Amino acid sequence: MKQEEFFTSRLGLILATLGIAVGTGNIWRFSRIVAQNGGGSFLIPWVFFLLFWSLPLIIAEFALGKSTRHSPIGAIAKTAGKKFGWMGAFIAFVSTAIMFYYSVVVGWCIKYLVSAASGDLFSTSNHLEYWNNFSGSSYPIVFHFIAMLIGSIVIFKGIVKGVEKVNKILVSSLLVILVILFIRAVTLPNALEGIKYLFTPKLDLILDYKVWLNALTQNAWDTGAGWGLILTYAIYMKKKEDIALNAALIGFGNNSVSLIAGIIIFSTVFSLSSTDALIQVSQSGPANTGLTFIYLPLLFSNISGSMIFNTIFASLFFLALSFAALTSLISMIELATRTLIDFGIVRNRAILFVGALGFAFGIPSAIDVKFLINQDWVWGVGLILSGAFISFSVIKYGVDRFRTEIINGPGSDIKIGKWYNYLIKYLIPFQAVVLLAWWLISSTAWDPEWWNPFHSENLGTCIVQWFLIITVFIMTNKYLVKYTLDRKS
Repeated sequence: MKQEEFFTSRLGLILATLGIAVGTGNIWRFSRIVAQNGGGSFLIPWVFFLLFWSLPLIIAEFALGKSTRHSPIGAIAKTAGKKFGWMGAFIAFVSTAIMFYYSVVVGWCIKYLVSAASGDLFSTSNHLEYWNNFSGSSYPIVFHFIAMLIGSIVIFKGIVKGVEKVNKILVSSLLVILVILFIRAVTLPNALEGIKYLFTPKLDLILDYKVWLNALTQNAWDTGAGWGLILTYAIYMKKKEDIALNAALIGFGNNSVSLIAGIIIFSTVFSLSSTDALIQVSQSGPANTGLTFIYLPLLFSNISGSMIFNTIFASLFFLALSFAALTSLISMIELATRTLIDFGIVRNRAILFVGALGFAFGIPSAIDVKFLINQDWVWGVGLILSGAFISFSVIKYGVDRFRTEIINGPGSDIKIGKWYNYLIKYLIPFQAVVLLAWWLISSTAWDPEWWNPFHSENLGTCIVQWFLIITVFIMTNKYLVKYTLDRKS
């Protein structure tokens, strides 16, 4: 198939791919994980794994998309060999399965933006009850539909007029909003204590292996590395675009946004001079929403004596959160759409199908938070497998050949050295095995019936769902590859 659309500029490409990486995880999950792992002690391994997990995979995804001009199925089949196309199908499916429930989360963000701007969010002092009333109603379905509709319209307009243009607006606006919130947060009383907490490490916690595993997890889930999303956007890179430089900008840009969000939240929390505040931040709450949808509204309602100021601060925060969530959702919809395009379906029909399917399959998560928690667990952990499959495809192709011919090929301003060979061939697979083992084995500790596939978060539900999906893809591998690579343009 002839490549018809490309990002018009490096800025457009960077902002679009940054939109993939910057999502709700940067704002609510990062701060919660920091609070659970001793503040500044977490940042050292977090930066370490940015360099040794996220960046190598982001580089690989950029290279795969740019060189093959195919979505994950075709990219993996071209790189690792046709009999491994099922791995690409798994990568595409995992991100699509995440899309089904992530659009529900985007809907939550939009709902809270509307509630904050209207002042309704501060009409109650019991924000847990407020959340329960909302999540137990039919409104999550309505806002889930709105989220899928907005994302689908963007993809319907194409790469240049849709993805690139919208990400330029949303990501740029997100960064401006975060800077405004940052300036206000650091000027709050006692904000310096929050900043000290975020950046002061403790030696005993740095030596705790759980802190390191949580840091690796945050990088694996937060940067977008291994999702197949960056691979999909890289299809639309121009030949002259540099892979290594773009990857570095995405990785460091994503982590910078996390730090800014962390400073905003911890400055706000410590401004209340409350030990309870820090405890609340570290708690997950329903579907990991405790910080964002239950406790932060309470913080915002007490941040000053002015209700108008509190409303503005909360509205800006949820506007930023909505923008971050939408840009990530857009990339998931594009991946699913591009996969269908590779099968020969025209973009307009593909996006209509993806939009309808996304809404329908997201309804169970909109109705039942427990179902959302299960899907988040199964496919969130499944992302580690996706990262391993990308590493495997590069190894099968030949790591040194991949580095010299593709990464350092036409358009490369920065040449990647042999150090990359060792990272992608040995360190990435090792980290994937350790991370998978840790999460799955840990689940047997918190769930005595770890074998039961009908429980929300345990080993059994992961194994059963992964097995079913992988079995289907292995059995249909021949047809998946045929219709992706061998069909006529």
